[in-house]
Amino acid sequence: MAGTEPAVRLYCFAHAGAGDSVFHRWARSTGEGVEPVPVLLPGRGGRRREPRLTDRDSLVAHLLDRVRVPAGQSYALYGHSLGAMVAHALAGALREEGLPLPSFVAVGACPPPDAASRLSDACESSDEELVEALDRLGALPEGVEARGYWRRASLPVLRDDLRLAGALRAAARASAPEREPLSVPLLAVSGSRDPLVSPATVGGWRRWTSGPVAARTVPGDHFFVRGEALPRLIGRACRVVRRLEAGTGNGRWSAETVPPYTREPAGHP
Repeated sequence: MAGTEPAVRLYCFAHAGAGDSVFHRWARSTGEGVEPVPVLLPGRGGRRREPRLTDRDSLVAHLLDRVRVPAGQSYALYGHSLGAMVAHALAGALREEGLPLPSFVAVGACPPPDAASRLSDACESSDEELVEALDRLGALPEGVEARGYWRRASLPVLRDDLRLAGALRAAARASAPEREPLSVPLLAVSGSRDPLVSPATVGGWRRWTSGPVAARTVPGDHFFVRGEALPRLIGRACRVVRRLEAGTGNGRWSAETVPPYTREPAGHP
């Protein structure tokens, strides 16, 4: 492919309790024509001294001030678990503000707002109950029981992130009767061994957009964001967008134009 078209900017939002480091290697894995931009929310990493966000209004106000796309550059959103709800809320806020919408929104490892979410529902449990729930659901880092530091440093962030996820889900459900669903294309991704969110559950995101939807499954558990399969898949979706919007591809974005996961090296169209 000729490299004359600008790269698709890919804004990435992490799962609950995480910073942005999980996306630091994506530039290599997504391949040519994609510019991953990890978005670090307040209260973690280099922003750990800033107040954490736990409601939709403060989140979208914060993101609308930070997510800036150069004129003429296509962009997409990817969110993993909690990050999927963040990406969905941001896309809705962009529409409300009359701003250019993403070429597509990709959500991973997250039930749609109208489905049960066992993690966000556990946000008000005691520390012991929350750790037990995380362990039972396969969402607890290995060896965390022996590391008291993890509980002191990470559990408060995780709890507030689960509160944010619950608030975003509730806000989406509350506004659904009055607002048209998003019209952007949606890529819904599940992990083949995810104990929390099945491929069938992830497929329920079809109800939340009037645009075309592609549902794909990649190898991995709930944290398949750490592997190579996901960024390669999304990189391929970005290159489809790049070709279509440059007029070098046929037709419009559809479920069929997003290739399924393959083991081909990153950079293949």
